[in-house]
Amino acid sequence: MKETFFRSMTWLHTWAGLAVCWLLLLIFFAGSLSYFRHEISLWSKPELHQAVFQDYDQRQVEQQITKGQAYLADKAPDAASWTISFPSERKPYLSFGWADAPKAGERRGKFHEHVVSQDGQQMITDIRDSRGGNFFYRLHFDLHYLPVVAARWIVGLATMAMLIALISGVVIHKRIFKDFFSFRPAKGSRSWLDAHNVSAVMALPYHLIITYTGLITLMFMFMPWGALQQYDGDVRAFRADLNPARIQEKPGDTQAPLFDAARLVSQVERQWGAAPLKQVSITGPGRDSSRISFTLNSEHTVTDRRSLLVFDGITGELKSLGNPESATYKTYDTLMALHTARFADWALRGLFFLCGLLGCAMVATGTLLWAVKIAQKQQKAIKTGAKPSIGLRLVDGLNISFICGLPLATAGFFYANRLLPVDMFDRAQREVDVFFITLAVIAIVALWDGLRCTQSWRRWRQWLALGALAFAALPLLGAVTSGQSLLSNMADNQWTLVGFDMVSLLFALALGFAARQVSRTKLIPLRQGATSRLNSKSAASSTANTLTARAAVNKKESKDLSLEEARQ
Repeated sequence: MKETFFRSMTWLHTWAGLAVCWLLLLIFFAGSLSYFRHEISLWSKPELHQAVFQDYDQRQVEQQITKGQAYLADKAPDAASWTISFPSERKPYLSFGWADAPKAGERRGKFHEHVVSQDGQQMITDIRDSRGGNFFYRLHFDLHYLPVVAARWIVGLATMAMLIALISGVVIHKRIFKDFFSFRPAKGSRSWLDAHNVSAVMALPYHLIITYTGLITLMFMFMPWGALQQYDGDVRAFRADLNPARIQEKPGDTQAPLFDAARLVSQVERQWGAAPLKQVSITGPGRDSSRISFTLNSEHTVTDRRSLLVFDGITGELKSLGNPESATYKTYDTLMALHTARFADWALRGLFFLCGLLGCAMVATGTLLWAVKIAQKQQKAIKTGAKPSIGLRLVDGLNISFICGLPLATAGFFYANRLLPVDMFDRAQREVDVFFITLAVIAIVALWDGLRCTQSWRRWRQWLALGALAFAALPLLGAVTSGQSLLSNMADNQWTLVGFDMVSLLFALALGFAARQVSRTKLIPLRQGATSRLNSKSAASSTANTLTARAAVNKKESKDLSLEEARQ
């Protein structure tokens, strides 16, 4: 505990953020991309970019269900489940899919999907295997390669640290509204502090909501004791009351004829009216334990739950009307909806996406500010030829790894999606591997440069410029590999694909601008003994004068920054 409350809060804000800053950067970045996961998934399957887009038509629902049930009975009679997915705003095509029975050690079996052409006469079956946007969605809370429970504990603890950092940050910033309008460029550490303040304050309501609701999604994992006490440790009974429609019975061994799902549409309409359907799911088809579930397309309703009507798959009897309607459950559901934003239209999701990127900027500028302040404290020792501390070199390497690495690894993921052979074994996983391999290569180079004490700003410029080039070429790659260019997509009103290309170009501009700025500011000087490498006396004198002047500027900036933080 420090000598004053505000100094204690400053210490708490600094270390709560720094302890998990690079993990938070990964979570914020992947979570921001998740707002457009369906659009990314659509881009990642160019086989669906022509002659498949269609709108939902209530008049054809019964016919589509009949056709889908017959098709799935022919293609996958022994599947664990069938799914008929109707066209929607974000997935504008009709598809029939099925899931295999899970193998030993698997939670779910492999899912297969065939898409119906726009005219309804053909089935598109040769669709490349790709996780698409679902990879980023799962990454931001499952972290990949880790056991699910362990990953969610790690993410949950990082989220708690983020909430602590946000609250303590609000406490220590007495001039929070003035900071919103204050940005002083080219002022060293003060500029990084201003950038940190602006990015934090500009999206502060979003940061608080997304962090708190993120903890809500994990509440039953972190604090299960109330439910376990109420249900005497019977987790299945608790889940049945919380979400009765999702409780599934084990498939029976007895064969039984499946009820015609199309005949249930009239009952569904009596319950929901003419509301659009999202999908029809049939679990255990052809067995005596089969269930037929109709899922409502909630569209822009502020809810995260799946509204289900569950029927017996043999008799057609209505078994469940869906989830409970208690005030507690509605509150929980609303908080979940605020986190996932499934209710949002493209404009609101775009706003959330920008706020998520501001969250990335907030975390990144915080880590850079910390590194700059450490470098300023060690400037005198570096000037005399001493090596920067191992901590500074490690922090600088990790900053490069994540701030430069995440965009470039994402671009690598998209390139792998289009360039890997379509028939490659376990292709979706290979795309994911490319993402992490790219991130690992950047981290290895950055940390190796740190050990050698080379000038890190050169690596910043190189990686940022490479990322800008990679994103700038993505629209060209899409045109070459799918036959659909940016202009042709505009002419065909395929605005989802147009939006992907435009965002790629915006990312390229942002990364290019950052690379240009890095060349000017030279971020953090890590190179020691510069004067010993100059042979001429005049060059050594010039360098010494430059370092002395820079040290004086840094000392003044450090003093000003300390006064600034004290006032806050």
